[in-house]
Amino acid sequence: MMELSKFRGAVNFELRCPPNINGMTADPQPDWSFDNLLSELDTIEKKLIANLDLTVPFDKKQPRNLRASKENYCSTGGFVMHVSDHGLGFSDSDTEEEVVNTSMFSGRRFGLDEVYMSDDSDYELPVDAQCHLMDKVGLAEGALHELNHEFQLYVLEEVRNKISILETNLVMENEKFASEIAKISKHRRTQQERERKFDLQYQRTIAEALDNHLTAVQRDHDHISQLEERRLRDDAAREEAKRKEKALIEEKIRQERIKAEEEARLQAERAEMAKVAAEAEKHYVEEKKQAAEAAATKNAVETLRNGVPMVLDYSKETLGQVAATGSDDKKQVSLSERNITRASKNALELEDKRLQIYEKLTSENEAIKGSSNQGKRRTGQNFNRLIKTISATVENVRTKADELVNIISSPEYPQSLSILSFAEKVVFNCENSQKSDGFIFSCSRVIVLVTSKIPLALDILMAELNRVCMYTVPKFVEYSSVLFQTREAYFKAIGYREIDGKIESTDSYVERLSSIMRLYGALVQTEIGGFQNLHGLKEGWAWIASFLNSLPANLYTAVALQHFLEMSGYALYRRYRNQFEKLLRIIAQDFLKALKEGNSDSVNAKLIKVKTSIINYIESSQFKKEPEGLQLRDHLDSNDFF
Repeated sequence: MMELSKFRGAVNFELRCPPNINGMTADPQPDWSFDNLLSELDTIEKKLIANLDLTVPFDKKQPRNLRASKENYCSTGGFVMHVSDHGLGFSDSDTEEEVVNTSMFSGRRFGLDEVYMSDDSDYELPVDAQCHLMDKVGLAEGALHELNHEFQLYVLEEVRNKISILETNLVMENEKFASEIAKISKHRRTQQERERKFDLQYQRTIAEALDNHLTAVQRDHDHISQLEERRLRDDAAREEAKRKEKALIEEKIRQERIKAEEEARLQAERAEMAKVAAEAEKHYVEEKKQAAEAAATKNAVETLRNGVPMVLDYSKETLGQVAATGSDDKKQVSLSERNITRASKNALELEDKRLQIYEKLTSENEAIKGSSNQGKRRTGQNFNRLIKTISATVENVRTKADELVNIISSPEYPQSLSILSFAEKVVFNCENSQKSDGFIFSCSRVIVLVTSKIPLALDILMAELNRVCMYTVPKFVEYSSVLFQTREAYFKAIGYREIDGKIESTDSYVERLSSIMRLYGALVQTEIGGFQNLHGLKEGWAWIASFLNSLPANLYTAVALQHFLEMSGYALYRRYRNQFEKLLRIIAQDFLKALKEGNSDSVNAKLIKVKTSIINYIESSQFKKEPEGLQLRDHLDSNDFF
């Protein structure tokens, strides 16, 4: 609309023609719209046709299309105006015919086809009509017609230009609008991406805050649990102390009651014996009187013999008192032994159970020992050969386990004899500290494969391990000068061996202890798909918990703990994770701090070495690394040379 207003102003400014000529308005109204302008152009055309007084009515076959392309507006010939040497004016000497011809020529050269916006109109004026048209039109009318025609062409050209400008501006506005829309879309996407990042950051912050809160809650919960466990332990300790005190009082009362009953029994026996003696004496007096009368020597002798049973009874009583005293002493010794033994109740019960099975099997073997002595020796040799040749390959372990199972299950030899021989040979071959970790792990796999098919073999093997090394229970015997008259007796009680009449050295004992604990640690961590380990990680966790709760910290227990952790720590960590790490912190904070140096420099050196090894194992997180030799190889390395 703004462009149309400018167009109207330009038309009013540039056109300075008479407002009305022969009833035709040349100057459009300022407030016309575009449709009014087109309507006015049609009216002008009709008036021109009426003024020309054509014999044949003018019929426009094609409607005006001002919005067509630019090519449609151009005629086949350009606008040509004929101008004579004397201009457009006419002299007095010119005839009317020349003027008419000139006007007719000029009218033709103006190209009226531009007025009708069509070059292919089917309508043509007849020749006589044109002549009649030119004859009827005067000079003024012809000039007016030309002026009106020129004005129409000018107006049409201006309209076309303005429309083109408007279309161009419209296209530019559309492009500008599309560009702004694209910018807005881009800004919206940028804003959405920024909001998404902000939301993500906000969610991350919330997640971190929630994680910190949950961590704090878990930490508080663990602290409360520890306090509760400590309170329960203290309550249990107090209850245990009260129970022990009550049991001690009851035992004391029972002993006093037994003593009182024994004294009452002795007094009754003495009274009975006095009564019998009085009766015997009375009888003796009567018999003496009769003897004087009869004077028979045989009756006197028999009278003398009546006093012997009393003496014999008294001797039995004395022996009974001595026996009772010995029984009390034995009870006191047993009670003392119980006080110097450090172990959990469950561990001792399991040890007793295994020991009973072991003794029962040993007694059965003793009963058949005479008839199968040679068979036992041959069976032991076969077990020794198979166990010695175990290697860290899958095929070797499977083959050795199958052969051992076949020997134990063979009806050729008693199974009790084979199982006992199997346990002894396994322990014997693993006692050597020179055996590699790979051999120990492979041997533990063979043990699991065999005992999963023959469970009795595991009980006998564990009994054998408990017998040669009490730390596999775990338990520890403290030194008591009352029970152990010499240090050698104490050393024998804790597992030292006597070689050629002499107690073995501490170095030898510690090496053998470490070898047995390596085997035990490897056994509890062994897991084989499709086979059940009857003494696995659950028993290993119970062992280490009982160990820390019951055993004191010294050289022997430190060595046992070190080698157990080195062999089974990786598997325990994979199973129990944070709980195992807490247990290691307890070892570092409590057990290692409780280790005290002894009087011997050699013992102190070993103690420092063991302590350093455990500290390094915990601080360097070696329990998170798979121990060397744990995995079996597909074949021996020596096979690569063939």
